[in-house]
Amino acid sequence: MTKTYFKALLSAAIFATSILLLPFSPAIADGEDDLLTKIKSRGTILIGLEATYPPFNYQDESGELVGFEVDVAKALAEHLGVNAEFVPTKWDGMLAGLETERFDVITNQVTITEERQKKYDFTQPYTISGIQVITRKDKQEDFKTPASLAGKYVGVGLGSNYEEWLTKNVPGAEVSTYDDNATKLQDLLVGRIDAFLNDRLAAAYLLENSGGRVVAAGEPFDKQHIGIALRKGNEALLEALNKGLDDLREDGTLSAISQKWFQLDATR
Repeated sequence: MTKTYFKALLSAAIFATSILLLPFSPAIADGEDDLLTKIKSRGTILIGLEATYPPFNYQDESGELVGFEVDVAKALAEHLGVNAEFVPTKWDGMLAGLETERFDVITNQVTITEERQKKYDFTQPYTISGIQVITRKDKQEDFKTPASLAGKYVGVGLGSNYEEWLTKNVPGAEVSTYDDNATKLQDLLVGRIDAFLNDRLAAAYLLENSGGRVVAAGEPFDKQHIGIALRKGNEALLEALNKGLDDLREDGTLSAISQKWFQLDATR
């Protein structure tokens, strides 16, 4: 594992802990008659994300919040004529934070599922991805298909779509849940788990920065569409965000951001 990536993981772990100390600050206190108008009046759109999930959203070595979704969110905020204000939140409290109005939207690789669409609205997808099995180099041949996960200790994010997929599709797997990626990676390297599931795009970043100690096993599976999540009943905001994504896609901005972080266009 490279020195730079180790520092990034350590920073992520420390930052995740500090999130617990942040004061609760509701985004909206007086209803949602027109959230878009309130956002424009406020001059900021409050955006929930983990801030510990490279390369999507994380702190670099200087402490600056960077990543694919940070850039997308800033571009969308500019399109709305406001600033992006990020609200770091642990994943297992992310959707609850949206419901309690701690922020206006979420940009944190939230997969659009039928179950989630019953409770939240989503924009059109801004990322198309899939699930990738990550394991140690010496275990790569053990995981040629998703079915190979049966009987293995497999790490997933607590409350993530990966946890849902694994428990539903491979009931024989021993599921270990995690609050952050740094701990999950550490447990893989020391042998507490045999593999973990991650976004295929995050996997590419991880492999590039792991010094060859971890590898992708098998092909990505379960194609996933990622959208911006927001509370139901905010049609004007939903329409504005979709228009923004259309414009950013048409003028090449969305593709350019994806190329910057993934060296491919993951937005279509």
